[in-house]
Amino acid sequence: MKIKIGFGFDVHQLKIGHPFIMGGVNLAHDRGAFGHSDADVLLHAICDAILGAANLRDIGFHFPNTDDKWKGVSSMLLLQEVMKLIAAKNFALGNIDCMICLEAPKIKPYVSQMQETIAGILGIGIKDVSIKATTTETMGFVGRQEGLVAHAVCLIHQV
Repeated sequence: MKIKIGFGFDVHQLKIGHPFIMGGVNLAHDRGAFGHSDADVLLHAICDAILGAANLRDIGFHFPNTDDKWKGVSSMLLLQEVMKLIAAKNFALGNIDCMICLEAPKIKPYVSQMQETIAGILGIGIKDVSIKATTTETMGFVGRQEGLVAHAVCLIHQV
């Protein structure tokens, strides 16, 4: 069985008054991520990890911010499309491990819901979706709450 590892990274600017969508869940906060789609930094990092593992380029290649088809779209749809792309290459996902870097809001109250949402889209068990968070100790653009970052790694295998 062929096993491959992928890494994903995404960053988005935070703006007051925007919805804060992460992991397909709306988080209560005074600001949210800004982008071409719903700016779900976590799902974007997961998409890139999966695409990278299958050597299918990146999220910007498949869903360019220059294409109005993807403007304002839910990143859950993008993740569904990514899963179709890897299935067409005879790959299945094993697990995903994610790290979110942000100062606020605290994600602990939302992790279970994010895991359920992501696992459902990916077709894997909740225990195969790891979501962690850290701060940057008030340093840099993350520390000033100007933006946030997500990293993801995944394991895929040939079926």
